[in-house]
Amino acid sequence: MTDDASDKHRASVVVGVYPGQPDTVVKQAATFASRFDAQLVCAYVNAGRYVMAEGPDGSFTSMPFDPDVPDLGEEEFDPALREHLTHVLSGGGVSWETRALAGDPARALGQLADTVEAAMIVVGTRENTFLAGVQEFLAGSVAARLAHRQHRPVVVIPLNPKGVESSLPWEAE
Repeated sequence: MTDDASDKHRASVVVGVYPGQPDTVVKQAATFASRFDAQLVCAYVNAGRYVMAEGPDGSFTSMPFDPDVPDLGEEEFDPALREHLTHVLSGGGVSWETRALAGDPARALGQLADTVEAAMIVVGTRENTFLAGVQEFLAGSVAARLAHRQHRPVVVIPLNPKGVESSLPWEAE
């Protein structure tokens, strides 16, 4: 991770990250950032919070959706996730930073991409499980929502892809 002043004017690649995500998503995003001589911006979106106010630099104030949950100042990036990213990205030669976001993941990643003038947004697919299929059916696909609302490329990294002949858990046979 670097805080070099020259990074402020470099191209950026935004990647959506979350705890437990397969490392391949971040590694592929780092490969794109390296090839484009861009800075990698690793963004975690807390969907359990909403943005109350946002600054021009992308900083924000947020509150939990649930009024019974105490406001624990969750606007900080998860230290354990940052440590994991440090391990995954070490030795790769890519300049990177982290951002904590709140609200709808597709909207938050899109707004961040606008703020940092990203060349692209990288996200992973959901795991091929029944539960993930139900969640995607109910909440929608972040990748699909981004792809339909962005003027920049959205790169979707497949996680545990199935063959063309294999049916997905949420598809009828």
